[in-house]
Amino acid sequence: MSVARVTTLSIRSDTSFEDAIASGIARANKTLRGVSGAWVKEQKVEVSDGTITSWEVVIEVTFVLDD
Repeated sequence: MSVARVTTLSIRSDTSFEDAIASGIARANKTLRGVSGAWVKEQKVEVSDGTITSWEVVIEVTFVLDD
């Protein structure tokens, strides 16, 4: 039997949603062992003068706990 845990991350990118997600997964993988998946819960953009200035995501990262 394995047990997993979920943690929530908020990430901002100056490039895209995809970059924000990839950055969040890469950062989580530095700290957490056994990262097995992620769920994108929220997406949001910041706008200035009609132009998108940043992309933000909230993800829930799943990782398997060590035995």
